[in-house]
Amino acid sequence: MTILVAYVPRPEGHAALDKGIEIAKRRNEKLVVVNASPGGRQEDASMADVQDVERVERQLADSGLNAEFKQFVRGKSAVEEIEALIESQQASVLIIGLRKRSPVGKLFLGSVAQEILLSVSCPVLAVKAN
Repeated sequence: MTILVAYVPRPEGHAALDKGIEIAKRRNEKLVVVNASPGGRQEDASMADVQDVERVERQLADSGLNAEFKQFVRGKSAVEEIEALIESQQASVLIIGLRKRSPVGKLFLGSVAQEILLSVSCPVLAVKAN
């Protein structure tokens, strides 16, 4: 079985990664961290840059876990990429990070987070950033 973390280079992504490492160690499961975007926009804030990728890969290496980082920008939505990984990796749980939203922002809950919660086939653990 595999713990899957949906990662974005923001505090909520870091919180999800930290929780994923903690749970994977406790359950002795493989950890897969995914950063995905459909692409198309010049600067996509959900995509990790080279320095962030290196930091995540270093954190995974230091954890001592069987872990890997995957980054996709290939036309599929982040949710489609995550759904495919859940199936191919036989994910036991998906961990996502959530951030605090304004009252207006709550109307749109974060469309990716909402779509993930409603569509994936495994349990989802949502963690808040500190």
